[in-house]
Amino acid sequence: MTDFLAMHFNWLSDPTAWVALLTLIVLEVVLGIDNLIFISILTNKLPKEQQQRARTIGIGAALIMRLVLLATISIIVRLTDPVFSLFGHGFSWRDLILIAGGLFLVWKATKEIHHTVDPEDHKDTMVGDAVAIGIGAAIFQILLLDLVFSIDSIITAVGMTDEIAIMYIAVIVAVTVMLLAVNPLSNFIAKNPTIVMLALGFLLMIGMTLIADGMGFHVPKGYIYAAMGFSALVEGLNMLARRRKKR
Repeated sequence: MTDFLAMHFNWLSDPTAWVALLTLIVLEVVLGIDNLIFISILTNKLPKEQQQRARTIGIGAALIMRLVLLATISIIVRLTDPVFSLFGHGFSWRDLILIAGGLFLVWKATKEIHHTVDPEDHKDTMVGDAVAIGIGAAIFQILLLDLVFSIDSIITAVGMTDEIAIMYIAVIVAVTVMLLAVNPLSNFIAKNPTIVMLALGFLLMIGMTLIADGMGFHVPKGYIYAAMGFSALVEGLNMLARRRKKR
């Protein structure tokens, strides 16, 4: 046991390792925002008694998935190796997973936006699917996105540090924050209908970013989250103005 601790926790006396840990926790939490928005929107469409269960299972599965991926980190690292080339760009398994996840997000967000704009049409929407098929379908869709975001999260962690213990701690802390934040976020979205359209716009943007990243056009995450933050600030001001008018 002493040898195990010495092997994996010898970084505790290194200040730079603590900086890497804090930085990685912040990055993992920020990357988890995308996942939280999707989980919140999808589970809000389920019957009230199933929402909490779906959120817990979805985020719990995200934690298990990321810990398993960390255990197979040597395989995850190789996912960035090109498997074929097209139009002068080498596509890796990571690229293909990001493109597939991005297309899935764009498809789901577009269908839900269509439903929101045209509420008379209840066919082929995220709402219809979630309610008609039930909690199983919702969890399955959450797991698909968990896989995409988990692989991106682990590759980010690998790029930040070589210490596997730091990666495990950062992932566990980040997913714990997600678990604590998902209910307040879901309730906030449910109580403020205009936020739904904003959140769907975020999902659409995130989906397009994943596709662009998979195609070799990297968009700095800072730009994406700055745009999301600015949009959220503007919507917050609109909500404040509406409440003032009602008074």
